[in-house]
Amino acid sequence: MTSLKKILKTNFLFTLFLFTSISNVSLADDNYSPLDSPEFFEGLNTFTAVYSQIKQLYVDEIDDETMFKNAIKGLIEGLDPHSSFLDPEDQSDLSESTMGKFGGLGIVIGTQGDFIEIISPIDDTPAYRAGLQAGDIILQIGDQNVSQMNLEEGVKLMRGAPGTKIKLTIGRPDIAPFVVEITREIITIVSAKGFLLDEGIGYIRISQFQNPTAKLVDDIVSELVTKNETKLDSLILDLRNNPGGLLNSSIDVANLFIDRDGVVVYTEGRRSSANVSFPTKPGDILDGAPIVILMNKGSASASEIVAGALQDYNRAIIMGQESFGKGSVQSMLGLEDGYGLKLTTARYYTPSGRSIQAKGIAPDIYLEDITLSSFEDAIDLRSQEKDLKNSLSAESPIDLSDEDILEMQDEITENRDKEYIDLLREDYFVHEAINVLKALKVITKN
Repeated sequence: MTSLKKILKTNFLFTLFLFTSISNVSLADDNYSPLDSPEFFEGLNTFTAVYSQIKQLYVDEIDDETMFKNAIKGLIEGLDPHSSFLDPEDQSDLSESTMGKFGGLGIVIGTQGDFIEIISPIDDTPAYRAGLQAGDIILQIGDQNVSQMNLEEGVKLMRGAPGTKIKLTIGRPDIAPFVVEITREIITIVSAKGFLLDEGIGYIRISQFQNPTAKLVDDIVSELVTKNETKLDSLILDLRNNPGGLLNSSIDVANLFIDRDGVVVYTEGRRSSANVSFPTKPGDILDGAPIVILMNKGSASASEIVAGALQDYNRAIIMGQESFGKGSVQSMLGLEDGYGLKLTTARYYTPSGRSIQAKGIAPDIYLEDITLSSFEDAIDLRSQEKDLKNSLSAESPIDLSDEDILEMQDEITENRDKEYIDLLREDYFVHEAINVLKALKVITKN
């Protein structure tokens, strides 16, 4: 019980979870004390009575530390799907995942009733290649029912050594539950990539917002301008199935395209320290060229911040589906002995004052979730060498110079990019975005 008593001390360190630049504050500054509340003592009497009955009558003997841990977890997890009590191992896993490299399946998850919902599969990960989709419900992990565990316990079961396998039982509307076996990998996320789809029309896919994402997007735009041999007429920014990431990264990306004074996003909570505005930095790298943002129900958090800001400033047309609606700020409260508390402390608001939480970003042009071809199943960006065009046979070794090898690698990359671009043009969302941008181009000329 010694460590748990330390946990309950009020020396908390307030650090915003999504790595914003909000200053640290101490919860010890709060004047609230439960001892001033009569309702606290009434609830404490009930808690003590239940605690006593469990200790005396429960089928198995449970030590006091476990009892208190369970009580704390229940107190926090009853608040919302994103607040949780973290033991030292949970804290380590959280830090590892936010670094962008970790062992697992490659999915972002939340709670849906008693089950775990897939918010989004991450591009080019085992979960993505297994066909898991945003909105899928995980019913079982291995042979364990998800309804009998919390979110952190589910994460622990799905994490594991690279090369090991895990079976998930998946629920999806309109079809019977099915089992998917997935092999764990070290998940390394490439946050952005881009292509020139048509004359003057650029395409950038952002799979997650990381520290270097804004610079990467800026560099991609420069490369596309070079390929186009002149400025881009328009851009498709694909945020489908992007679960979010770092707040500062999303602000930096939005600022690449906003040329007005104002705010990108602001937060509001009960404490004054949670009320923060993040300003725009005028300077549009596209010089006002039209932008279409593609979104679906797997677009969450930082994705919604970018889309909401560009929509409010009439800087982009949002096409696709209503986004996920994850518009809350989680703060990490550091406790003693390595324990922690992840607590929802504020909500995000777009520049015009719209709350993202539980509402999402509504598209300007709604698109049904259909495809012109099976795009997602048609290409694997991590194909093996033997699957690539013009690859060398293992049975025919050839003495090649370094220059020859580099030339062949460039040719393989070029061929793979051409295949990917062809498939993008057959993607229904991208196809419709191109049509809208071409129509805008005609209207602008007239």
